[in-house]
Parts: sequence; structure tokens; C-alpha cells
Amino acid sequence: MKKRFLFLIILFTLYIFVNFYCYASNILNNIEDKVFRLHIIANSNSKEDQALKYKVRDNIISYMNEICKNASSKEDVIKLTQKHIGDFKKIADYTIIENGFNYTSTVEIGNYEFPTKKYGDISFPCGCYDALEIKLGKNSGQNWWCVLYPSLCFIDVSSGILPESSKEELKNILPSEEYALISENTPTYNFKFKLVELFSSSFILGKNEVES
Repeated sequence: MKKRFLFLIILFTLYIFVNFYCYASNILNNIEDKVFRLHIIANSNSKEDQALKYKVRDNIISYMNEICKNASSKEDVIKLTQKHIGDFKKIADYTIIENGFNYTSTVEIGNYEFPTKKYGDISFPCGCYDALEIKLGKNSGQNWWCVLYPSLCFIDVSSGILPESSKEELKNILPSEEYALISENTPTYNFKFKLVELFSSSFILGKNEVES
């Protein structure tokens, strides 16, 4: 009787774990698959290098908005970014030189690990996202992260809230459950968000251990 009871507990625990794994995996994959992000790494943490990082950011985002104004999907944005990858490097390098620095940039498109990031009242779980990555000089300074598609890079600093137009873009590309997960500040969705974060952190840790 005890063995049977123990077996049922193990079976139930396994059932819960499998359901949690499937839920978290599907949610995270849906979010990762729908967005394209930007990652800029400063040369160092000096005030000058950090200020330069934001100038590079502004010029990169301005150009991105210009070339992608008619893009209607993540795939469109990535294709345009690949097509103009040389221009992004020129913009970064020109901004560096214009501000009196003598190092250069490295500009690449790839799939990179991102920590949990909050953009106004929207939160993205940690995970591996497709992104445009720009490394400045020795790239040993603090990072700057944002979402290029849909465009979430501009936030009302005074209120810390994303414009409604940006939220609508995000709502249009994500399934309702995924959008609620990253935007709803309720106990239920906060708990679900933590579950997805736990899954993502465990997955990234396991991946890094295998690669090392």
C-alpha cells in the first residue's frame, strides 16, 4: 500500500513537472521567436565610454527606424539588418571617431543570452534571443538592451510606461497568453512569469555546462 502511494506521488510529481516544462518551453519559445533585440556593450564603465554608448544607441536606432519603417515582421527586420550590417558598423565607428575616441566597433547578428529585462511596464524573461549585437572597443563595460522589433526602444522616462502604439504592436505579434504573461501585473501572471524564468535559467545553465 505504501509503495503504491509513493508511486502515485512520484507519478503525480512527474506529471506536474512535464506540464510545467511544456508550458514554460512553449511560452518562452513563442516570445523568443517573435522579437528581435539590440545589445550594445560599452568599451568600459568610464563616464565617457558610457555616454558614448548612448550616442551610438541613438544613431543606430534612428537608422534602424528609417530602414525598417515599412517592415511588417521580424523576418523583414532581420533581412534589412543583414543587408545594412555594414552601414550599422559605419554608424557606430563614425560616432566613436566623432566623439574623439580611437577604438572601433564589432557589429554582428546572432542568437544571444539576455537577462530578464523590464521596458516600462513590459517585462521580457531571460532567454536566448535573435539580436543585433554591437561591441564597442574592448566591450568590457555595462550593457544596454532593448527590443528592435516590435520597436520598444523608446520609453517615456518620466512615467516609465511604453507608448500604447508599442504595446499594440507587441499585442499583435504575440499570442494572448504570452502577452498577458509579460504585461499583466497580477499574482497569477507574476507566478507564471517566475516559472518561465526558472525554466529559462535552468536551460541556459545546462546549455553552458554542455558547451564548456
